[in-house]
Amino acid sequence: MTARRDELAAFLRAARERVRPEDVGLPALGRRRTPGLRRQEVAELAAVSIDWYVRLEQGRVGTPGSAVLDGIAAALLLSPAERVHLHLIARGEAPPQPHVPAPLSGSLRALLNGMPLLPAYVMDFRFDILACNAAASALFGPEFGHGRLSNTARMLFLEPEARETNLDWAAFSREMVGNLRVNQARHPDDPHLAELIAELRAASAEFAAWWDDQHVHERSRGTKRFRHATAGTLTVAYDMLAALDGSDQRLFVLTLADEPSERALRTLVTAHATALANAV
Repeated sequence: MTARRDELAAFLRAARERVRPEDVGLPALGRRRTPGLRRQEVAELAAVSIDWYVRLEQGRVGTPGSAVLDGIAAALLLSPAERVHLHLIARGEAPPQPHVPAPLSGSLRALLNGMPLLPAYVMDFRFDILACNAAASALFGPEFGHGRLSNTARMLFLEPEARETNLDWAAFSREMVGNLRVNQARHPDDPHLAELIAELRAASAEFAAWWDDQHVHERSRGTKRFRHATAGTLTVAYDMLAALDGSDQRLFVLTLADEPSERALRTLVTAHATALANAV
């Protein structure tokens, strides 16, 4: 135990010293007695108290939870091999295998594509977009669901355009933070979810503040306003429908709240379909 405690302390110190503040989105203010991150900064990035983190470095916290260790691994930008090593020296066992989302069922995909005039997409508990229909692509653009636009939480907090186009950004984003806290409780050992939360805490002051106030919210329906570059302001109602097959997937459907919005969306969908047909 003593040897493992000493190894943990040495490993965490070395990992801290090689991460620069700017690597994790923090300002490099003032002179530092040692290179890399301070303990306080690691604690904030990993969403733990500074006292607890200091005790962890000293090997005085018993057996830490795997989700907490994954938050620290994300804060310290550890590689997959280093993450496993951290678990082994801190817990005495390898981390649990990450949750592998169930593949999108054929019936759910058919339902998605069977709504040609209603923008809809399927997400998992990490808010990763698993699939979207043509109406969603028409409304949000062809990149929606791919690359930097493949996770709706990242989009809301890290993409400036999302803040500008969502006219009810603050209320909608705060709901998402509360929903992420619910999902974390359901999947406490999922490393990708822990990495997402650590990333958003480091990159967004609003996310960090709302996360720290312990707000819990299971979003299922509501109304929001959306500003589109060509269609103008659209008022939409949204419903999040849970799949009952144990996959923890959600079907997110938008319906238009007024006739002008419905006409504008119909125009967008028609133009999108025409563009696709001409591209073939």
